[in-house]
Amino acid sequence: MKRGKKAEEAATDGENETGSASAKKTKKAKEPEAPILYEDPPDKMTSKDGRNGNVKITSWNVDGLRAWVKKNGLDWVREENPDVLCLQETKCAEKSLPADITSMPEYPHKYWAASDEKEGYSGVAMLCKTEPLKVTYGIGKEEHDKEGRVITAEFPNFYLVTAYVPNSGRGLVRLDYRKTWDVDFRAYLSELDMQKPLVLCGDLNVAHQEIDLKNPKGNKKSAGFTPEEREGISQLLESGFTDSFRELYPEQANAYTFWTYMMNSRGKNVGWRLDYFLLSSSLLPGLCDSKIRNKALGSDHCPITLHIAV
Repeated sequence: MKRGKKAEEAATDGENETGSASAKKTKKAKEPEAPILYEDPPDKMTSKDGRNGNVKITSWNVDGLRAWVKKNGLDWVREENPDVLCLQETKCAEKSLPADITSMPEYPHKYWAASDEKEGYSGVAMLCKTEPLKVTYGIGKEEHDKEGRVITAEFPNFYLVTAYVPNSGRGLVRLDYRKTWDVDFRAYLSELDMQKPLVLCGDLNVAHQEIDLKNPKGNKKSAGFTPEEREGISQLLESGFTDSFRELYPEQANAYTFWTYMMNSRGKNVGWRLDYFLLSSSLLPGLCDSKIRNKALGSDHCPITLHIAV
């Protein structure tokens, strides 16, 4: 998530931090409050029904693959060691991919999608240790698929879909398009779910509830927190999918995956939870843990990791 909300978020943060000028004159300046940080707890490796997790998936909006590689993002990936790595906002045509990632022996099966029309825009990737049964690109609608936003991999027991959902943009210039996307993407996922359960991961470009961002009151007209976008993800969840993080941590506040680069937002943990693992209901008994790796640097998003028994 880049455009559309940074200025609003920074402004809201500034209002909360500084107060009015008149208040400053009459009151002694307050010491800034210490930020409330989220501590990612130890990984849980056993599901509710007693199975051990046997699939580990990591998703990360890297905000430009080439820059992220230069910031040593792959070192973190090797340490995390997921079975599947999904990346969003790669901003990189396949011909321009860094050799550091295309030659990774840990992931012999690599899949890339990029924007057809705009170089350095959008893009997703999926790197797998085990070869999927089948891989497809897009959701079957040209108006969406030309931007390189979705890769779907079929595995024996589930589908894995990684997505970079369109941003509604500064001034909400793409909100109408986003609403169309939400309807079409939900239909695509529901059709897949009828064949085999699925895991959806990626940057969904929406904070679902007020608990999912630091400053909800100041952002109700900002891209990523409009009523229309929130309704879009609500309808997706109502159609048979579950937000894995909220399933396990329903009351956990201050757990974010995106922070604008402005105003030291990450240091102050003024963020948004925009990155998700959504699961088909039939996969829920195998859910072990849904992690927010907020210590990992290299992007304005942090990675998230799913442990599941399938």
